[in-house]
Amino acid sequence: MKTNLIKTLGRLALPALLALWSGGAAAQQKVTDKDLQGVWLMEWFYYEGEDTVICGGNYAQVKVYRPNGEYACAEAVKLKDGTFHILPHEYGTYSYKNGVYSEMGRPATTDGLIMTGRNTFKGRWMNRHDLWKKAVGMPEKLTDYIVNVCKANQTPANDIQQLMKKHMFK
Repeated sequence: MKTNLIKTLGRLALPALLALWSGGAAAQQKVTDKDLQGVWLMEWFYYEGEDTVICGGNYAQVKVYRPNGEYACAEAVKLKDGTFHILPHEYGTYSYKNGVYSEMGRPATTDGLIMTGRNTFKGRWMNRHDLWKKAVGMPEKLTDYIVNVCKANQTPANDIQQLMKKHMFK
């Protein structure tokens, strides 16, 4: 019963917190476009109507924003044997100018990424809401590895596309 009460309170507290966020205290602060540059780790996310998932145990998401508009996004997972793997999500470009955000050529938005401080932003994509924190002290070697894994996960060349079409899809 105690666990159910805690879960219920947690479900009630999150919408209240988000309502406060949309008010004045955590409204978009004046931050420069340069403040977005760096490595960001997802703290938590939830899909509307579902429980919040806290990241950092066996699962994490990471975004890398570089000064030249380069963008990489990946998932990091811890497997049962204790090893860690980077699962590339996407690689391409981003734009963040005066609070207007776009990644991967998708339509620009003012609510897809809202900077709530120099080291925190909240995001929304379709019905998923998330909170990101800027990584401090992320080694360049790890950052480069994440970007390179995402970069390598590009659409296959035309000959491979044709082979996939012929042998995998009808």
